[in-house]
Parts: sequence; C-alpha cells; structure tokens
Amino acid sequence: MATKKKQPAASETSESIEKQMQEFLARGGQIDQINSGVSGQSQLTGSRHISLGNNKAKSQ
Repeated sequence: MATKKKQPAASETSESIEKQMQEFLARGGQIDQINSGVSGQSQLTGSRHISLGNNKAKSQ
C-alpha cells in the first residue's frame, strides 16, 4: 500500500515563502502592489452569452 507524503505545516510553508521572497528582493526583484478588484488576466475573447431555460425558435 502506497503511503501519502504528509503536507508540511502551514507555518513551515509561510516561512519558506518568506525566505523565497527575501531572496527575490535581495536579487533586485520588485513587488508591485495591485489594487483590490483588479485582475491580472486580460480578456482576449468577447463575452459569451448563454441562455438557460426552454429553447424557443430563434428566428421564424
């Protein structure tokens, strides 16, 4: 029977992220603060309209 590897404690993960961030900044990296509600994803396609409910004849 295969054993699952136990996930590290959250504090260990937080410490790891903090260390990685400090190393990134020490190498000249920059952290940009983004305002709440702003998405980093750009919309490349138009909006998609969907209809729920009964299908009625679209054109007669």
